[in-house]
Amino acid sequence: MRNAGFAWFMVGIMILLDFYVFQAIKVVAPSSPRMRLIVVSVYWFLSVASIAMILLLPYSNSAAWPKWVKNYVFVIVIGLLISKLVGSLFIAVDDIRRAGTWVFQKVSGKPAVAADGADGGITRSVFLSWMGLAVGGGLFGTLLYGFNNKYRYHVNKLKLSFENLPAAFKGLKIVHISDIHSGSFTDRQAVEKGIAKIMEQKPDLILFTGDLVNDRATEMEEYKHVFNKLNAPMGVYSTLGNHDYGDYVHWDSAEVKAANLQSLKSVHGDMGWRLLMNEHVVLEKDGQQIALLGIENWSARGNFPKYGKMHEAYPGSEKYPFKILMSHDPSHWDAEVLDKYKDIDLMLAGHTHGMQFGLEIPGFKWSPVQYMYKQWAGLYEAEKQKLYVNRGFGFIGYPGRVGILPEITVLELV
Repeated sequence: MRNAGFAWFMVGIMILLDFYVFQAIKVVAPSSPRMRLIVVSVYWFLSVASIAMILLLPYSNSAAWPKWVKNYVFVIVIGLLISKLVGSLFIAVDDIRRAGTWVFQKVSGKPAVAADGADGGITRSVFLSWMGLAVGGGLFGTLLYGFNNKYRYHVNKLKLSFENLPAAFKGLKIVHISDIHSGSFTDRQAVEKGIAKIMEQKPDLILFTGDLVNDRATEMEEYKHVFNKLNAPMGVYSTLGNHDYGDYVHWDSAEVKAANLQSLKSVHGDMGWRLLMNEHVVLEKDGQQIALLGIENWSARGNFPKYGKMHEAYPGSEKYPFKILMSHDPSHWDAEVLDKYKDIDLMLAGHTHGMQFGLEIPGFKWSPVQYMYKQWAGLYEAEKQKLYVNRGFGFIGYPGRVGILPEITVLELV
């Protein structure tokens, strides 16, 4: 019940917002009494249902809710709230205009143009009311449309040039995936198509950079025999992400939490993946060698853990001419790799998902996540070092993608 107070606070905000946005609804609603009744009824039905959902949350075991409820209904409620908030900004601009007009009339002594007895003749702007509802409704519609994109896997192909890459590894094809979040999946067949798309790339090496699950190892029970179809001549290697440790759910004891992590590690092995835990391995081809390092989650942001230990993974790798680092959180690159490990040639990360919302067109990309992460999607370079941030194979929270599609990255070293 400790979240009940916050729920009531949110409900208060929602009620105020509902009545505020309703002022614009009244302005633009159809003049036909029947159609007006329909519009008003639909608006208040959705509003009351949203409020009931928020009030129910603290008094129920949301963990036991069906996945479709958690994935869709709750997100729709939040989406409605955000859309109304955005739409209300236009209504607020209109109210500022009306207030300014009222002050001007009082100071100048000029009478209102069209008195209506309620607000001194200063009526609401139909244009701004429509704009507010259109922008808010457009945002909500976009979020609904994004539900269709969560399994629309996009293959990004890049060629990366390195002067010090051993000749035997030139042309090496790496498939990089990240952030599977199996606990969010509801369509096994769609995921299987994604796996098939990975194998169509004929990779020499497959690298996964963390967040296999949302919280619990059991989330992989249904999908373990899907992802074990991933294979490559030089192997499949993986690391852990911040969600893999189960830090975001309540456990009965520390022992139960530790057992969950141990089970998750076993899942990697059961699928034929080599989980790298603050260590490195040597990859060999035609008598030449490179090093592959993998560390546990390490974040420069205070709200994410630092389990990774580069001081354990790096020693012994110095003698190899080329090094690839798998590290889940891209903030690790600026905070430690560029400063202390200047011979790490390529770092692969994930974590951000591109926030599953943004805009990408040739030559331009934007997402709200860029205000939290300097490196959030795609390729970044600093002198001879490169970082690639995968946009994520899966999804969490919002069960969709808008503008930022789930990604399969194909990197060819040249």
